[in-house]
Amino acid sequence: MTRSSTLVRRAGLAATAALMLVSVAPSLAVALDAPAAKAVVDRELDADYPHLDALYKDIHSHPELGFQETRTAALLAKEMRGLGFEVTEGVGKTGLVALYRNGPGPVVLVRTELDALPLQEKTGLPYASTARQTYKGRETFVAHACGHDIHMAAWVGTARALVAMKGRWSGTLMFIGQPAEEMVAGAKSMIDDGLFTRFPKPDYGFALHVGPSAFGEVEYKAGVISSNSDELGVVFHGRGGHGSMPSLTIDPIMEAARFIVDVQSVISREKDPAQFGVISIGSIQAGNAGNVIPDSAELRGTIRTYDAGVRARMVAGIERTASGVALIAGAPPAEVSIVEGGKAVVNDAALTERTGRVFKAAFGDRAIMLPAPGAASEDYSEFILAGVPSTYFSIGGLDPKALAEARASGKPVPANHSPYFAPIPEPSIRTGVEAMSLAVLNIMSK
Repeated sequence: MTRSSTLVRRAGLAATAALMLVSVAPSLAVALDAPAAKAVVDRELDADYPHLDALYKDIHSHPELGFQETRTAALLAKEMRGLGFEVTEGVGKTGLVALYRNGPGPVVLVRTELDALPLQEKTGLPYASTARQTYKGRETFVAHACGHDIHMAAWVGTARALVAMKGRWSGTLMFIGQPAEEMVAGAKSMIDDGLFTRFPKPDYGFALHVGPSAFGEVEYKAGVISSNSDELGVVFHGRGGHGSMPSLTIDPIMEAARFIVDVQSVISREKDPAQFGVISIGSIQAGNAGNVIPDSAELRGTIRTYDAGVRARMVAGIERTASGVALIAGAPPAEVSIVEGGKAVVNDAALTERTGRVFKAAFGDRAIMLPAPGAASEDYSEFILAGVPSTYFSIGGLDPKALAEARASGKPVPANHSPYFAPIPEPSIRTGVEAMSLAVLNIMSK
């Protein structure tokens, strides 16, 4: 069994990272007249939106998995070259970097993700994905169930708006198309491929994410905004045999089932209930026939935390539970693998406070300061840890009337990674372009 010491740990808690990033940030530009700037962005959007809508539906219909996003990257590269950006493809395997130099000033990074998820879309949309690709050696349906297609359309829309408004700002735009965010691998792959040595090191960075809140809303928060994520793998071993003679076998599926239930007691009984921690199993693979008890069962899942101490306690509990389950079954020891994934995204305090003021001025009550971090994970943190002071914010994607009706009836609302998750393009893309354009203009305005 792999012990907790095998978990790779990186120095520095989220709070320490936040303080470090505040000290790194250079001085910010003059304050932006947000309502006036938003009006100009909206005029550009009125002309550009049909193109962005068509681009979004094209990307949605042709999703690609991490490090396989060749069509997607080529499509975005063509868009950016058409705007006059200097584009380099193949950065970090399938990523792209697009630079637009517009005089002296800060270098500002704007990131979008390129990849989709290995699941079958069930939205019923006329442009729904039917694509298939290979994932971990098996063919699977592929769908943009996380909203990265919305992000890409807003990314292109922001580039179009900023180029059209280039007389109002000065500096260098660094638009990044990052691969393999869902694999929590693409940001590091780009950095390892010389992202900040082959290209200018950004002074600031921005990224956005669409979620299951009301469209037109913009959500932000200084400090920790997302969770740490670790990848969990457990293999239970047994002794295979005929389904009619289980007494002659050691059933690894029974071991896996017991573990899935028992490991939740690590959350409910072994950590402070006031501290965030989640263990989720998303994949079970065992056997091929209904009347054959297999030799092994493999589970894959994730561990989410904010705090390093909570993470260590949960890892120890997972390993102990797996060991106990195998012992009860009289089976060989279970194999536990825990691989560190995405680190918590920590928004720069000064940049986020300034950006939040612009959001409030532009969107009024629809600009919402979040009271607590989210539970999801995201590898944008790699750019922050590499020294790019950043603001990562969210936009809503669902009809507020439908949300209110669902809440009143107690009906669950499909969220990111659901096969039914379907952000509404208009006005979600428009809000993304407005918010991102204002965030960048706020830093680069003359």
